Amino acid sequence: MKQSKLELYVGLFVLMGIAAIVYLTVKLGAGAIVGGDTYVMEARFTNAGGLNAGSTVLVAGVPVGRVESIRVDDTDYSAMVTLRVQSGLKLPTDTMASIKTTGLIGDKYVALAPGADETYLSAGSRITMTESSVDLESLIGKMAFGSVEKGKEAPPPAP
Repeated sequence: MKQSKLELYVGLFVLMGIAAIVYLTVKLGAGAIVGGDTYVMEARFTNAGGLNAGSTVLVAGVPVGRVESIRVDDTDYSAMVTLRVQSGLKLPTDTMASIKTTGLIGDKYVALAPGADETYLSAGSRITMTESSVDLESLIGKMAFGSVEKGKEAPPPAP
Protein backbone atom coordinates (compact mmCIF):
# COMPACT_ATOMS: atom_id res chain seq x y z
CA MET A 1 0.00 0.00 0.00
CA LYS A 2 2.83 2.40 0.88
CA GLN A 3 4.56 1.72 -2.43
CA SER A 4 1.47 2.59 -4.51
CA LYS A 5 0.88 5.85 -2.56
CA LEU A 6 4.49 6.87 -3.14
CA GLU A 7 4.12 6.14 -6.87
CA LEU A 8 0.90 8.18 -6.96
CA TYR A 9 2.60 11.17 -5.32
CA VAL A 10 5.58 10.97 -7.66
CA GLY A 11 3.23 10.75 -10.64
CA LEU A 12 1.27 13.82 -9.48
CA PHE A 13 4.51 15.72 -8.94
CA VAL A 14 5.68 14.89 -12.46
CA LEU A 15 2.32 15.93 -13.95
CA MET A 16 2.46 19.26 -12.09
CA GLY A 17 5.99 19.82 -13.43
CA ILE A 18 4.86 19.11 -17.00
CA ALA A 19 1.87 21.45 -16.56
CA ALA A 20 4.21 24.21 -15.30
CA ILE A 21 6.51 23.76 -18.30
CA VAL A 22 3.56 23.93 -20.72
CA TYR A 23 2.23 27.07 -18.99
CA LEU A 24 5.61 28.84 -19.17
CA THR A 25 6.09 27.82 -22.80
CA VAL A 26 2.74 29.30 -23.79
CA LYS A 27 3.26 32.50 -21.80
CA LEU A 28 6.83 33.08 -22.98
CA GLY A 29 5.79 32.38 -26.57
CA ALA A 30 3.18 35.12 -26.25
CA GLY A 31 5.80 37.48 -24.84
CA ALA A 32 4.60 37.75 -21.24
CA ILE A 33 5.22 35.69 -18.14
CA VAL A 34 2.12 36.94 -16.38
CA GLY A 35 -0.94 38.26 -18.13
CA GLY A 36 -0.50 42.01 -17.72
CA ASP A 37 -2.44 44.88 -19.17
CA THR A 38 -0.95 46.42 -22.28
CA TYR A 39 -1.85 49.08 -24.78
CA VAL A 40 -1.06 49.60 -28.45
CA MET A 41 0.67 52.51 -30.15
CA GLU A 42 2.15 53.08 -33.60
CA ALA A 43 5.40 54.50 -34.97
CA ARG A 44 6.22 55.41 -38.59
CA PHE A 45 9.71 54.53 -39.86
CA THR A 46 11.23 55.13 -43.29
CA ASN A 47 13.17 51.86 -42.99
CA ALA A 48 12.28 49.01 -40.63
CA GLY A 49 14.74 46.54 -42.14
CA GLY A 50 15.52 43.60 -39.86
CA LEU A 51 12.76 44.38 -37.37
CA ASN A 52 10.27 41.54 -36.91
CA ALA A 53 6.95 41.02 -35.19
CA GLY A 54 7.80 39.86 -31.70
CA SER A 55 10.92 42.00 -31.38
CA THR A 56 11.50 43.62 -28.02
CA VAL A 57 10.61 47.20 -27.08
CA LEU A 58 13.02 48.71 -24.53
CA VAL A 59 13.04 51.82 -22.37
CA ALA A 60 16.43 52.52 -20.75
CA GLY A 61 17.47 48.93 -21.51
CA VAL A 62 14.46 47.42 -19.76
CA PRO A 63 11.98 45.32 -21.80
CA VAL A 64 8.56 47.00 -21.66
CA GLY A 65 6.78 45.46 -24.64
CA ARG A 66 6.85 43.79 -28.02
CA VAL A 67 6.46 44.68 -31.67
CA GLU A 68 3.02 43.42 -32.60
CA SER A 69 3.03 43.96 -36.37
CA ILE A 70 4.77 45.76 -39.22
CA ARG A 71 2.96 46.91 -42.34
CA VAL A 72 3.50 49.29 -45.25
CA ASP A 73 1.47 52.50 -45.30
CA ASP A 74 -0.30 52.86 -48.65
CA THR A 75 -0.03 56.65 -48.83
CA ASP A 76 3.72 57.23 -48.48
CA TYR A 77 5.14 53.67 -48.48
CA SER A 78 6.68 53.98 -45.04
CA ALA A 79 6.78 51.20 -42.45
CA MET A 80 4.06 51.39 -39.78
CA VAL A 81 5.17 49.50 -36.67
CA THR A 82 2.54 48.58 -34.07
CA LEU A 83 3.97 48.40 -30.55
CA ARG A 84 2.32 46.76 -27.54
CA VAL A 85 3.69 48.18 -24.26
CA GLN A 86 2.86 47.77 -20.58
CA SER A 87 -0.10 49.85 -19.48
CA GLY A 88 1.66 51.10 -16.34
CA LEU A 89 4.24 52.84 -18.53
CA LYS A 90 3.25 56.44 -19.22
CA LEU A 91 5.25 57.82 -22.13
CA PRO A 92 5.40 61.58 -22.84
CA THR A 93 4.13 62.77 -26.22
CA ASP A 94 7.67 63.76 -27.27
CA THR A 95 8.99 60.21 -26.89
CA MET A 96 11.42 59.13 -29.62
CA ALA A 97 11.38 55.61 -31.08
CA SER A 98 14.47 54.25 -32.79
CA ILE A 99 15.37 50.88 -34.26
CA LYS A 100 18.63 49.61 -32.78
CA THR A 101 20.73 46.47 -33.13
CA THR A 102 22.02 44.27 -30.34
CA GLY A 103 25.74 44.01 -30.98
CA LEU A 104 27.22 44.45 -34.44
CA ILE A 105 24.98 42.09 -36.41
CA GLY A 106 22.46 41.03 -33.78
CA ASP A 107 18.69 41.22 -33.59
CA LYS A 108 16.84 44.49 -34.05
CA TYR A 109 14.72 46.05 -31.31
CA VAL A 110 12.80 49.29 -30.76
CA ALA A 111 14.30 51.65 -28.19
CA LEU A 112 11.98 54.28 -26.72
CA ALA A 113 13.56 57.46 -25.35
CA PRO A 114 11.00 59.36 -23.25
CA GLY A 115 10.99 63.12 -23.55
CA ALA A 116 10.10 65.78 -21.01
CA ASP A 117 6.59 66.71 -22.09
CA GLU A 118 3.92 66.81 -19.39
CA THR A 119 1.22 65.20 -21.54
CA TYR A 120 1.28 61.47 -22.18
CA LEU A 121 0.63 59.21 -25.16
CA SER A 122 -2.68 57.41 -24.98
CA ALA A 123 -3.64 54.00 -26.32
CA GLY A 124 -3.74 53.99 -30.12
CA SER A 125 -1.64 57.15 -30.48
CA ARG A 126 1.33 57.54 -32.80
CA ILE A 127 4.93 58.29 -31.91
CA THR A 128 5.94 61.09 -34.26
CA MET A 129 9.70 61.29 -33.67
CA THR A 130 11.40 58.18 -35.04
CA GLU A 131 14.84 57.07 -36.16
CA SER A 132 15.05 54.24 -38.69
CA SER A 133 17.46 51.35 -38.65
CA VAL A 134 20.93 51.72 -40.10
CA ASP A 135 21.51 49.57 -43.18
CA LEU A 136 24.97 48.17 -42.50
CA GLU A 137 25.31 46.53 -45.92
CA SER A 138 24.78 49.78 -47.83
CA LEU A 139 27.25 51.62 -45.59
CA ILE A 140 29.91 48.97 -46.23
CA GLY A 141 29.16 49.11 -49.95
CA LYS A 142 29.57 52.88 -50.00
CA MET A 143 32.86 52.64 -48.18
CA ALA A 144 34.16 49.84 -50.44
CA PHE A 145 33.24 51.53 -53.71
CA GLY A 146 34.17 55.07 -52.75
CA SER A 147 30.77 56.72 -52.98
CA VAL A 148 31.06 58.20 -49.51
CA GLU A 149 31.86 61.89 -49.71
CA LYS A 150 35.29 62.82 -48.52
CA GLY A 151 35.23 65.03 -45.45
CA LYS A 152 35.56 68.65 -46.43
CA GLU A 153 38.41 70.50 -44.88
CA ALA A 154 37.41 72.40 -41.81
CA PRO A 155 37.63 76.16 -42.04
CA PRO A 156 40.57 77.72 -40.24
CA PRO A 157 39.89 78.58 -36.61
CA ALA A 158 38.74 82.11 -35.93
CA PRO A 159 41.38 84.33 -34.31
